[in-house]
Amino acid sequence: MSLVRRNREPLTNLPTLFENLFNRGLLSWDNFNNSTSGTTIPTMNIKETDEDFLVELAAPGMKKEDFKIHLDGNNLCISSERNVNAEEQSDGKYSYKEFSYQSFKRTITLPSDVVDEEKIQAKYDNGLLSLKIPKKEEVKKKALRQIAIH
Repeated sequence: MSLVRRNREPLTNLPTLFENLFNRGLLSWDNFNNSTSGTTIPTMNIKETDEDFLVELAAPGMKKEDFKIHLDGNNLCISSERNVNAEEQSDGKYSYKEFSYQSFKRTITLPSDVVDEEKIQAKYDNGLLSLKIPKKEEVKKKALRQIAIH
């Protein structure tokens, strides 16, 4: 079984891809994970074992309260909305002020009837959101059993 990463709108990055190709050149893909608004979309690793799926999402600088994770059928949605206000004041007037609004949504389509929904675990530590998505007992690969010949 494998997970399928689904983009919300197919081909939405196509104009940006061509723009990046011609404006930045072939060897300059340093900001390829940026959205059209210039914010970074967290990168994700997905690993399948015999027992479960392990999902890692790199999101440094966030807090666990910033994330929303929900399961809609067999679609696992990870999203975040965050407002950041940094300011310095001098004599009651702003000499410097910066607003920042960041949001993202990543959706993973899980194999149907494979995942044990009630046992999904999430943990956020040192900029890494980790999800452990166990498989149902009946679909886990069983250890090889030797059969004796009599």
